[in-house]
Amino acid sequence: MRTQVVIVGGGPSGLLLSQILHLRGIETILLERQSEAYVLGRIRAGVLEQGLVDMLRGADVGARMDTQGLVHHGFDISHHGQRQHINLSELTDGKSVMVYGQTEVTQDLYDARRKMNGVVIHEAKNVALFDLTTNQPHVTYEKDGKTHKVDCDFVAGCDGFHGVSRQSIPDHLRREYEKVYPFGWLGVLSETPPVSDELIYNQHERGFALCSMRNKNLSRYYIQCDLNEDLNEWSDDRFWEELKKRIPEDAAKNLVTGPSIEKSIAPLRSFVSEPLTYGRLFLAGDAAHIVPPTGAKGLNLAASDIHYLSNALISFYNSDNEGLLNAYSETALKRIWKAMRFSWSMTMLLHKFPENEGFGDRMQKTELEYLFSSTAAQTALAENYVGLPY
Repeated sequence: MRTQVVIVGGGPSGLLLSQILHLRGIETILLERQSEAYVLGRIRAGVLEQGLVDMLRGADVGARMDTQGLVHHGFDISHHGQRQHINLSELTDGKSVMVYGQTEVTQDLYDARRKMNGVVIHEAKNVALFDLTTNQPHVTYEKDGKTHKVDCDFVAGCDGFHGVSRQSIPDHLRREYEKVYPFGWLGVLSETPPVSDELIYNQHERGFALCSMRNKNLSRYYIQCDLNEDLNEWSDDRFWEELKKRIPEDAAKNLVTGPSIEKSIAPLRSFVSEPLTYGRLFLAGDAAHIVPPTGAKGLNLAASDIHYLSNALISFYNSDNEGLLNAYSETALKRIWKAMRFSWSMTMLLHKFPENEGFGDRMQKTELEYLFSSTAAQTALAENYVGLPY
C-alpha cells in the first residue's frame, strides 16, 4: 500500500488530522492498535477551547457539538468558604469554552471518517516505523496474522504516551522533561444533574475537588487522592460523602447523588518531549506531551498541534514548501510550554501538597486571596483558560 501521510494513533488528534487533510485532498491511512469500541470507551476531558471548537466546525464535525454542547462563560473557584466567579467572557472580550466530552468528539470524527470513506485500520498490532530520515519512509503493522507495509511521504505520531512514535526518535536526540505529582484524581461519572451550571474548582485542606459535567444529566466529579488508593475500597457512598466535605456548603446541600457508571484513578504528570520532529516523523498530542488535567488543556493542546501540523502539510502539498514543516517543532513547542506552565500553576494552586505544610500552605492561601481580589490576575487566568491564540 501507499499513501501520502500515515497517521499512527486513532484518538481524537489522529482522527482530526485525517479529517482535515482529507478535506484538502491529501491521502491518509490511520493505524489504531485498539478496536473502535475500546477507543470510544475511554473517559476523558470535556472542556473545549474556542480554537478547538472552530477547528471542529471547519472540519465539518461540529454540528452535534453545536446542538448538544454547553457553552460556558465562566467557572468558580472555592477556598476557605469563599467562592470566586471567574467571568471568562467579561475578562477575555467575549470568549468562552464549550463543555462537550472527548468521547463525543471522537464519535463525531469516526462518523465523519466513515462518511468520507476514510481509511482507518483498527487492531493494527506491532506498528514499526522505518527510514524516517529519508524521503521514502514506510510503516509496517500486523493484522489478522499478516504483516502489512505502507509506503508514505510523512508519518504523524498521534499514538499517545506509550506509543511507538516517540520511541522511534533516537535516545541521544530526544530530550524529555517530566514532573510526576504525588497524588491522583479519583473520578466518578454519574447519570445525575450537575451540582452547578458551571464548573467548580475547590481548594480544600482535605484535598482538591472538581465539580464538572458532560451534559445536563451526566456529571463528572473528581477528588484528589493518594496514588496508592485501592479503587475497590471507594464505594459510591464513600465518594459522595468525601466530595461533600470538600465543596462549598450550598453545593453540598444541592448535590444529587446516584450510582456511578464509571470510576477510576488517574495519576497526574507534566511531560514534554523535544523535538517533535525526526526526519519525516512528526509527533502530536500525548505522544509529545502530557499535562495534568487541572487546566483542561490535554485535548486542547493536542488540537493546537494538529492545527500547526495540518497547515504545514497542506502548505507542502499545495506549494512544495517545507518551511512550515521545518518550523513545526519550534512553533508548537512555544504554545505547549505556555499551556504546560498554566496547567502546572493551576495544579500547584489548588491541590494539597503534604510537603508544603506551613510556609507552602500560607503561600498557596495568599495566592488564592490575591487572585480573588485582583482583576488583572483573574484576566491572566481567564486568557489561559479559554486558550491562547494559535
